[in-house]
Amino acid sequence: MRNLSVLVACEKSGVVRDAFIARGHHAMSCDIEPTEAPGPHYQGDVRDVLCAPWDILIAHPECTYLSGSGWHWVTRGRIEADGRPRIEHVKEALAFARMFIDGPETAHIPKRAVENPVGRLSTLVRKPDQIIQPYDFGDDASKATCLWLHGLRPLVLTGRFPGRRVMWKGKEVERWSNQTDSGQNVLGPSTDRQRERSKTYAGIGAAMADQWGGSII
Repeated sequence: MRNLSVLVACEKSGVVRDAFIARGHHAMSCDIEPTEAPGPHYQGDVRDVLCAPWDILIAHPECTYLSGSGWHWVTRGRIEADGRPRIEHVKEALAFARMFIDGPETAHIPKRAVENPVGRLSTLVRKPDQIIQPYDFGDDASKATCLWLHGLRPLVLTGRFPGRRVMWKGKEVERWSNQTDSGQNVLGPSTDRQRERSKTYAGIGAAMADQWGGSII
């Protein structure tokens, strides 16, 4: 097993980056904002560093304009704060995500994974290769996450975190710590909500590093 060069695009938490580093690989995160955890990080446009000879690319493109929940604003012709129609932002977000999935800018990278919540990428680009949940990787959380893969195998589930049992509409169901009994997310509107919701859970990050990179230590 050799040392791999891994680019984690659109990540500022450092979760996936640090998981690969802990296993002996060279990994760098990249985001337009500074990293939240000390470590190799390029602050700027990811396209500045895509041309390097990366072995693995793991990308987490911004999902604000790709989510299914916000699509109704497109059909209603919403104008965003910058004065542009929301559909223009959607097209830009879609083109950015497609760059990672099948764009010429990333074709030289042999192994690629793109992560995004269930949303418009599934209908406007292609179906994901895998849909995973944090609770299947040992984290106390529910968040359906899609993976578009190239040169990588789907992740093998590493261990289920059982949710608490609650009664909802006459049925016993499971809920996790990030959910109310009704199944809604417990995070209310705040300046930190998007950041917290977009973080990759540690169990998934560890599985990516173990299964796609392996340890060389």
